[in-house]
Amino acid sequence: MNPSLRTDRLRLTPYTPADEEQFVALFQDASVSRWMGDGPSTEAEDRALFGRIFTKVYAENRFEVWSVKVGGQLVGHAEIKPTEASGGHEIIYALAPGAWGRGLGTELALALVGHGFDTLGLTEVHATVAAENAASLAVLGRIGFVHVRDIQEDDGSTTRLLTCPRASAPAQRAARTAQARTAQA
Repeated sequence: MNPSLRTDRLRLTPYTPADEEQFVALFQDASVSRWMGDGPSTEAEDRALFGRIFTKVYAENRFEVWSVKVGGQLVGHAEIKPTEASGGHEIIYALAPGAWGRGLGTELALALVGHGFDTLGLTEVHATVAAENAASLAVLGRIGFVHVRDIQEDDGSTTRLLTCPRASAPAQRAARTAQARTAQA
């Protein structure tokens, strides 16, 4: 079952049906969706994606996915799941523009990495980031992710595969913090 996670400012909880409108608004925001998957989708596709979280991901216990909230307001989306591109578990997250520039991305990424190491027992955690997404690359670099290789996409763009080994100092702190927060949740 998808656990709840907590950081100093963020609460990661499984989605509820009441989150649908905020989820769709997040994924319909072009400044967010340009970095997610294959880019912007239609509203109908985002609603179908939200439905699959319940009918596939949660129902079949495929991987962990959360709503990210600050003070009860949905400000983001987070996942940790095995992916073919990484050959292991990858963190995926998005924050609404109103949450940018406040350190929440770093806090969220550290929580996901810590959960991967401590709860899932991983020895490394991966991320794939568009080469042009300088902000996300900087966040992940600060917390111990290193560039492993580039992936050339069908559309000609480049995605960077990054890996964070458990042995990195920020990763070790993240694991300890995640363990403490999970115990409090």
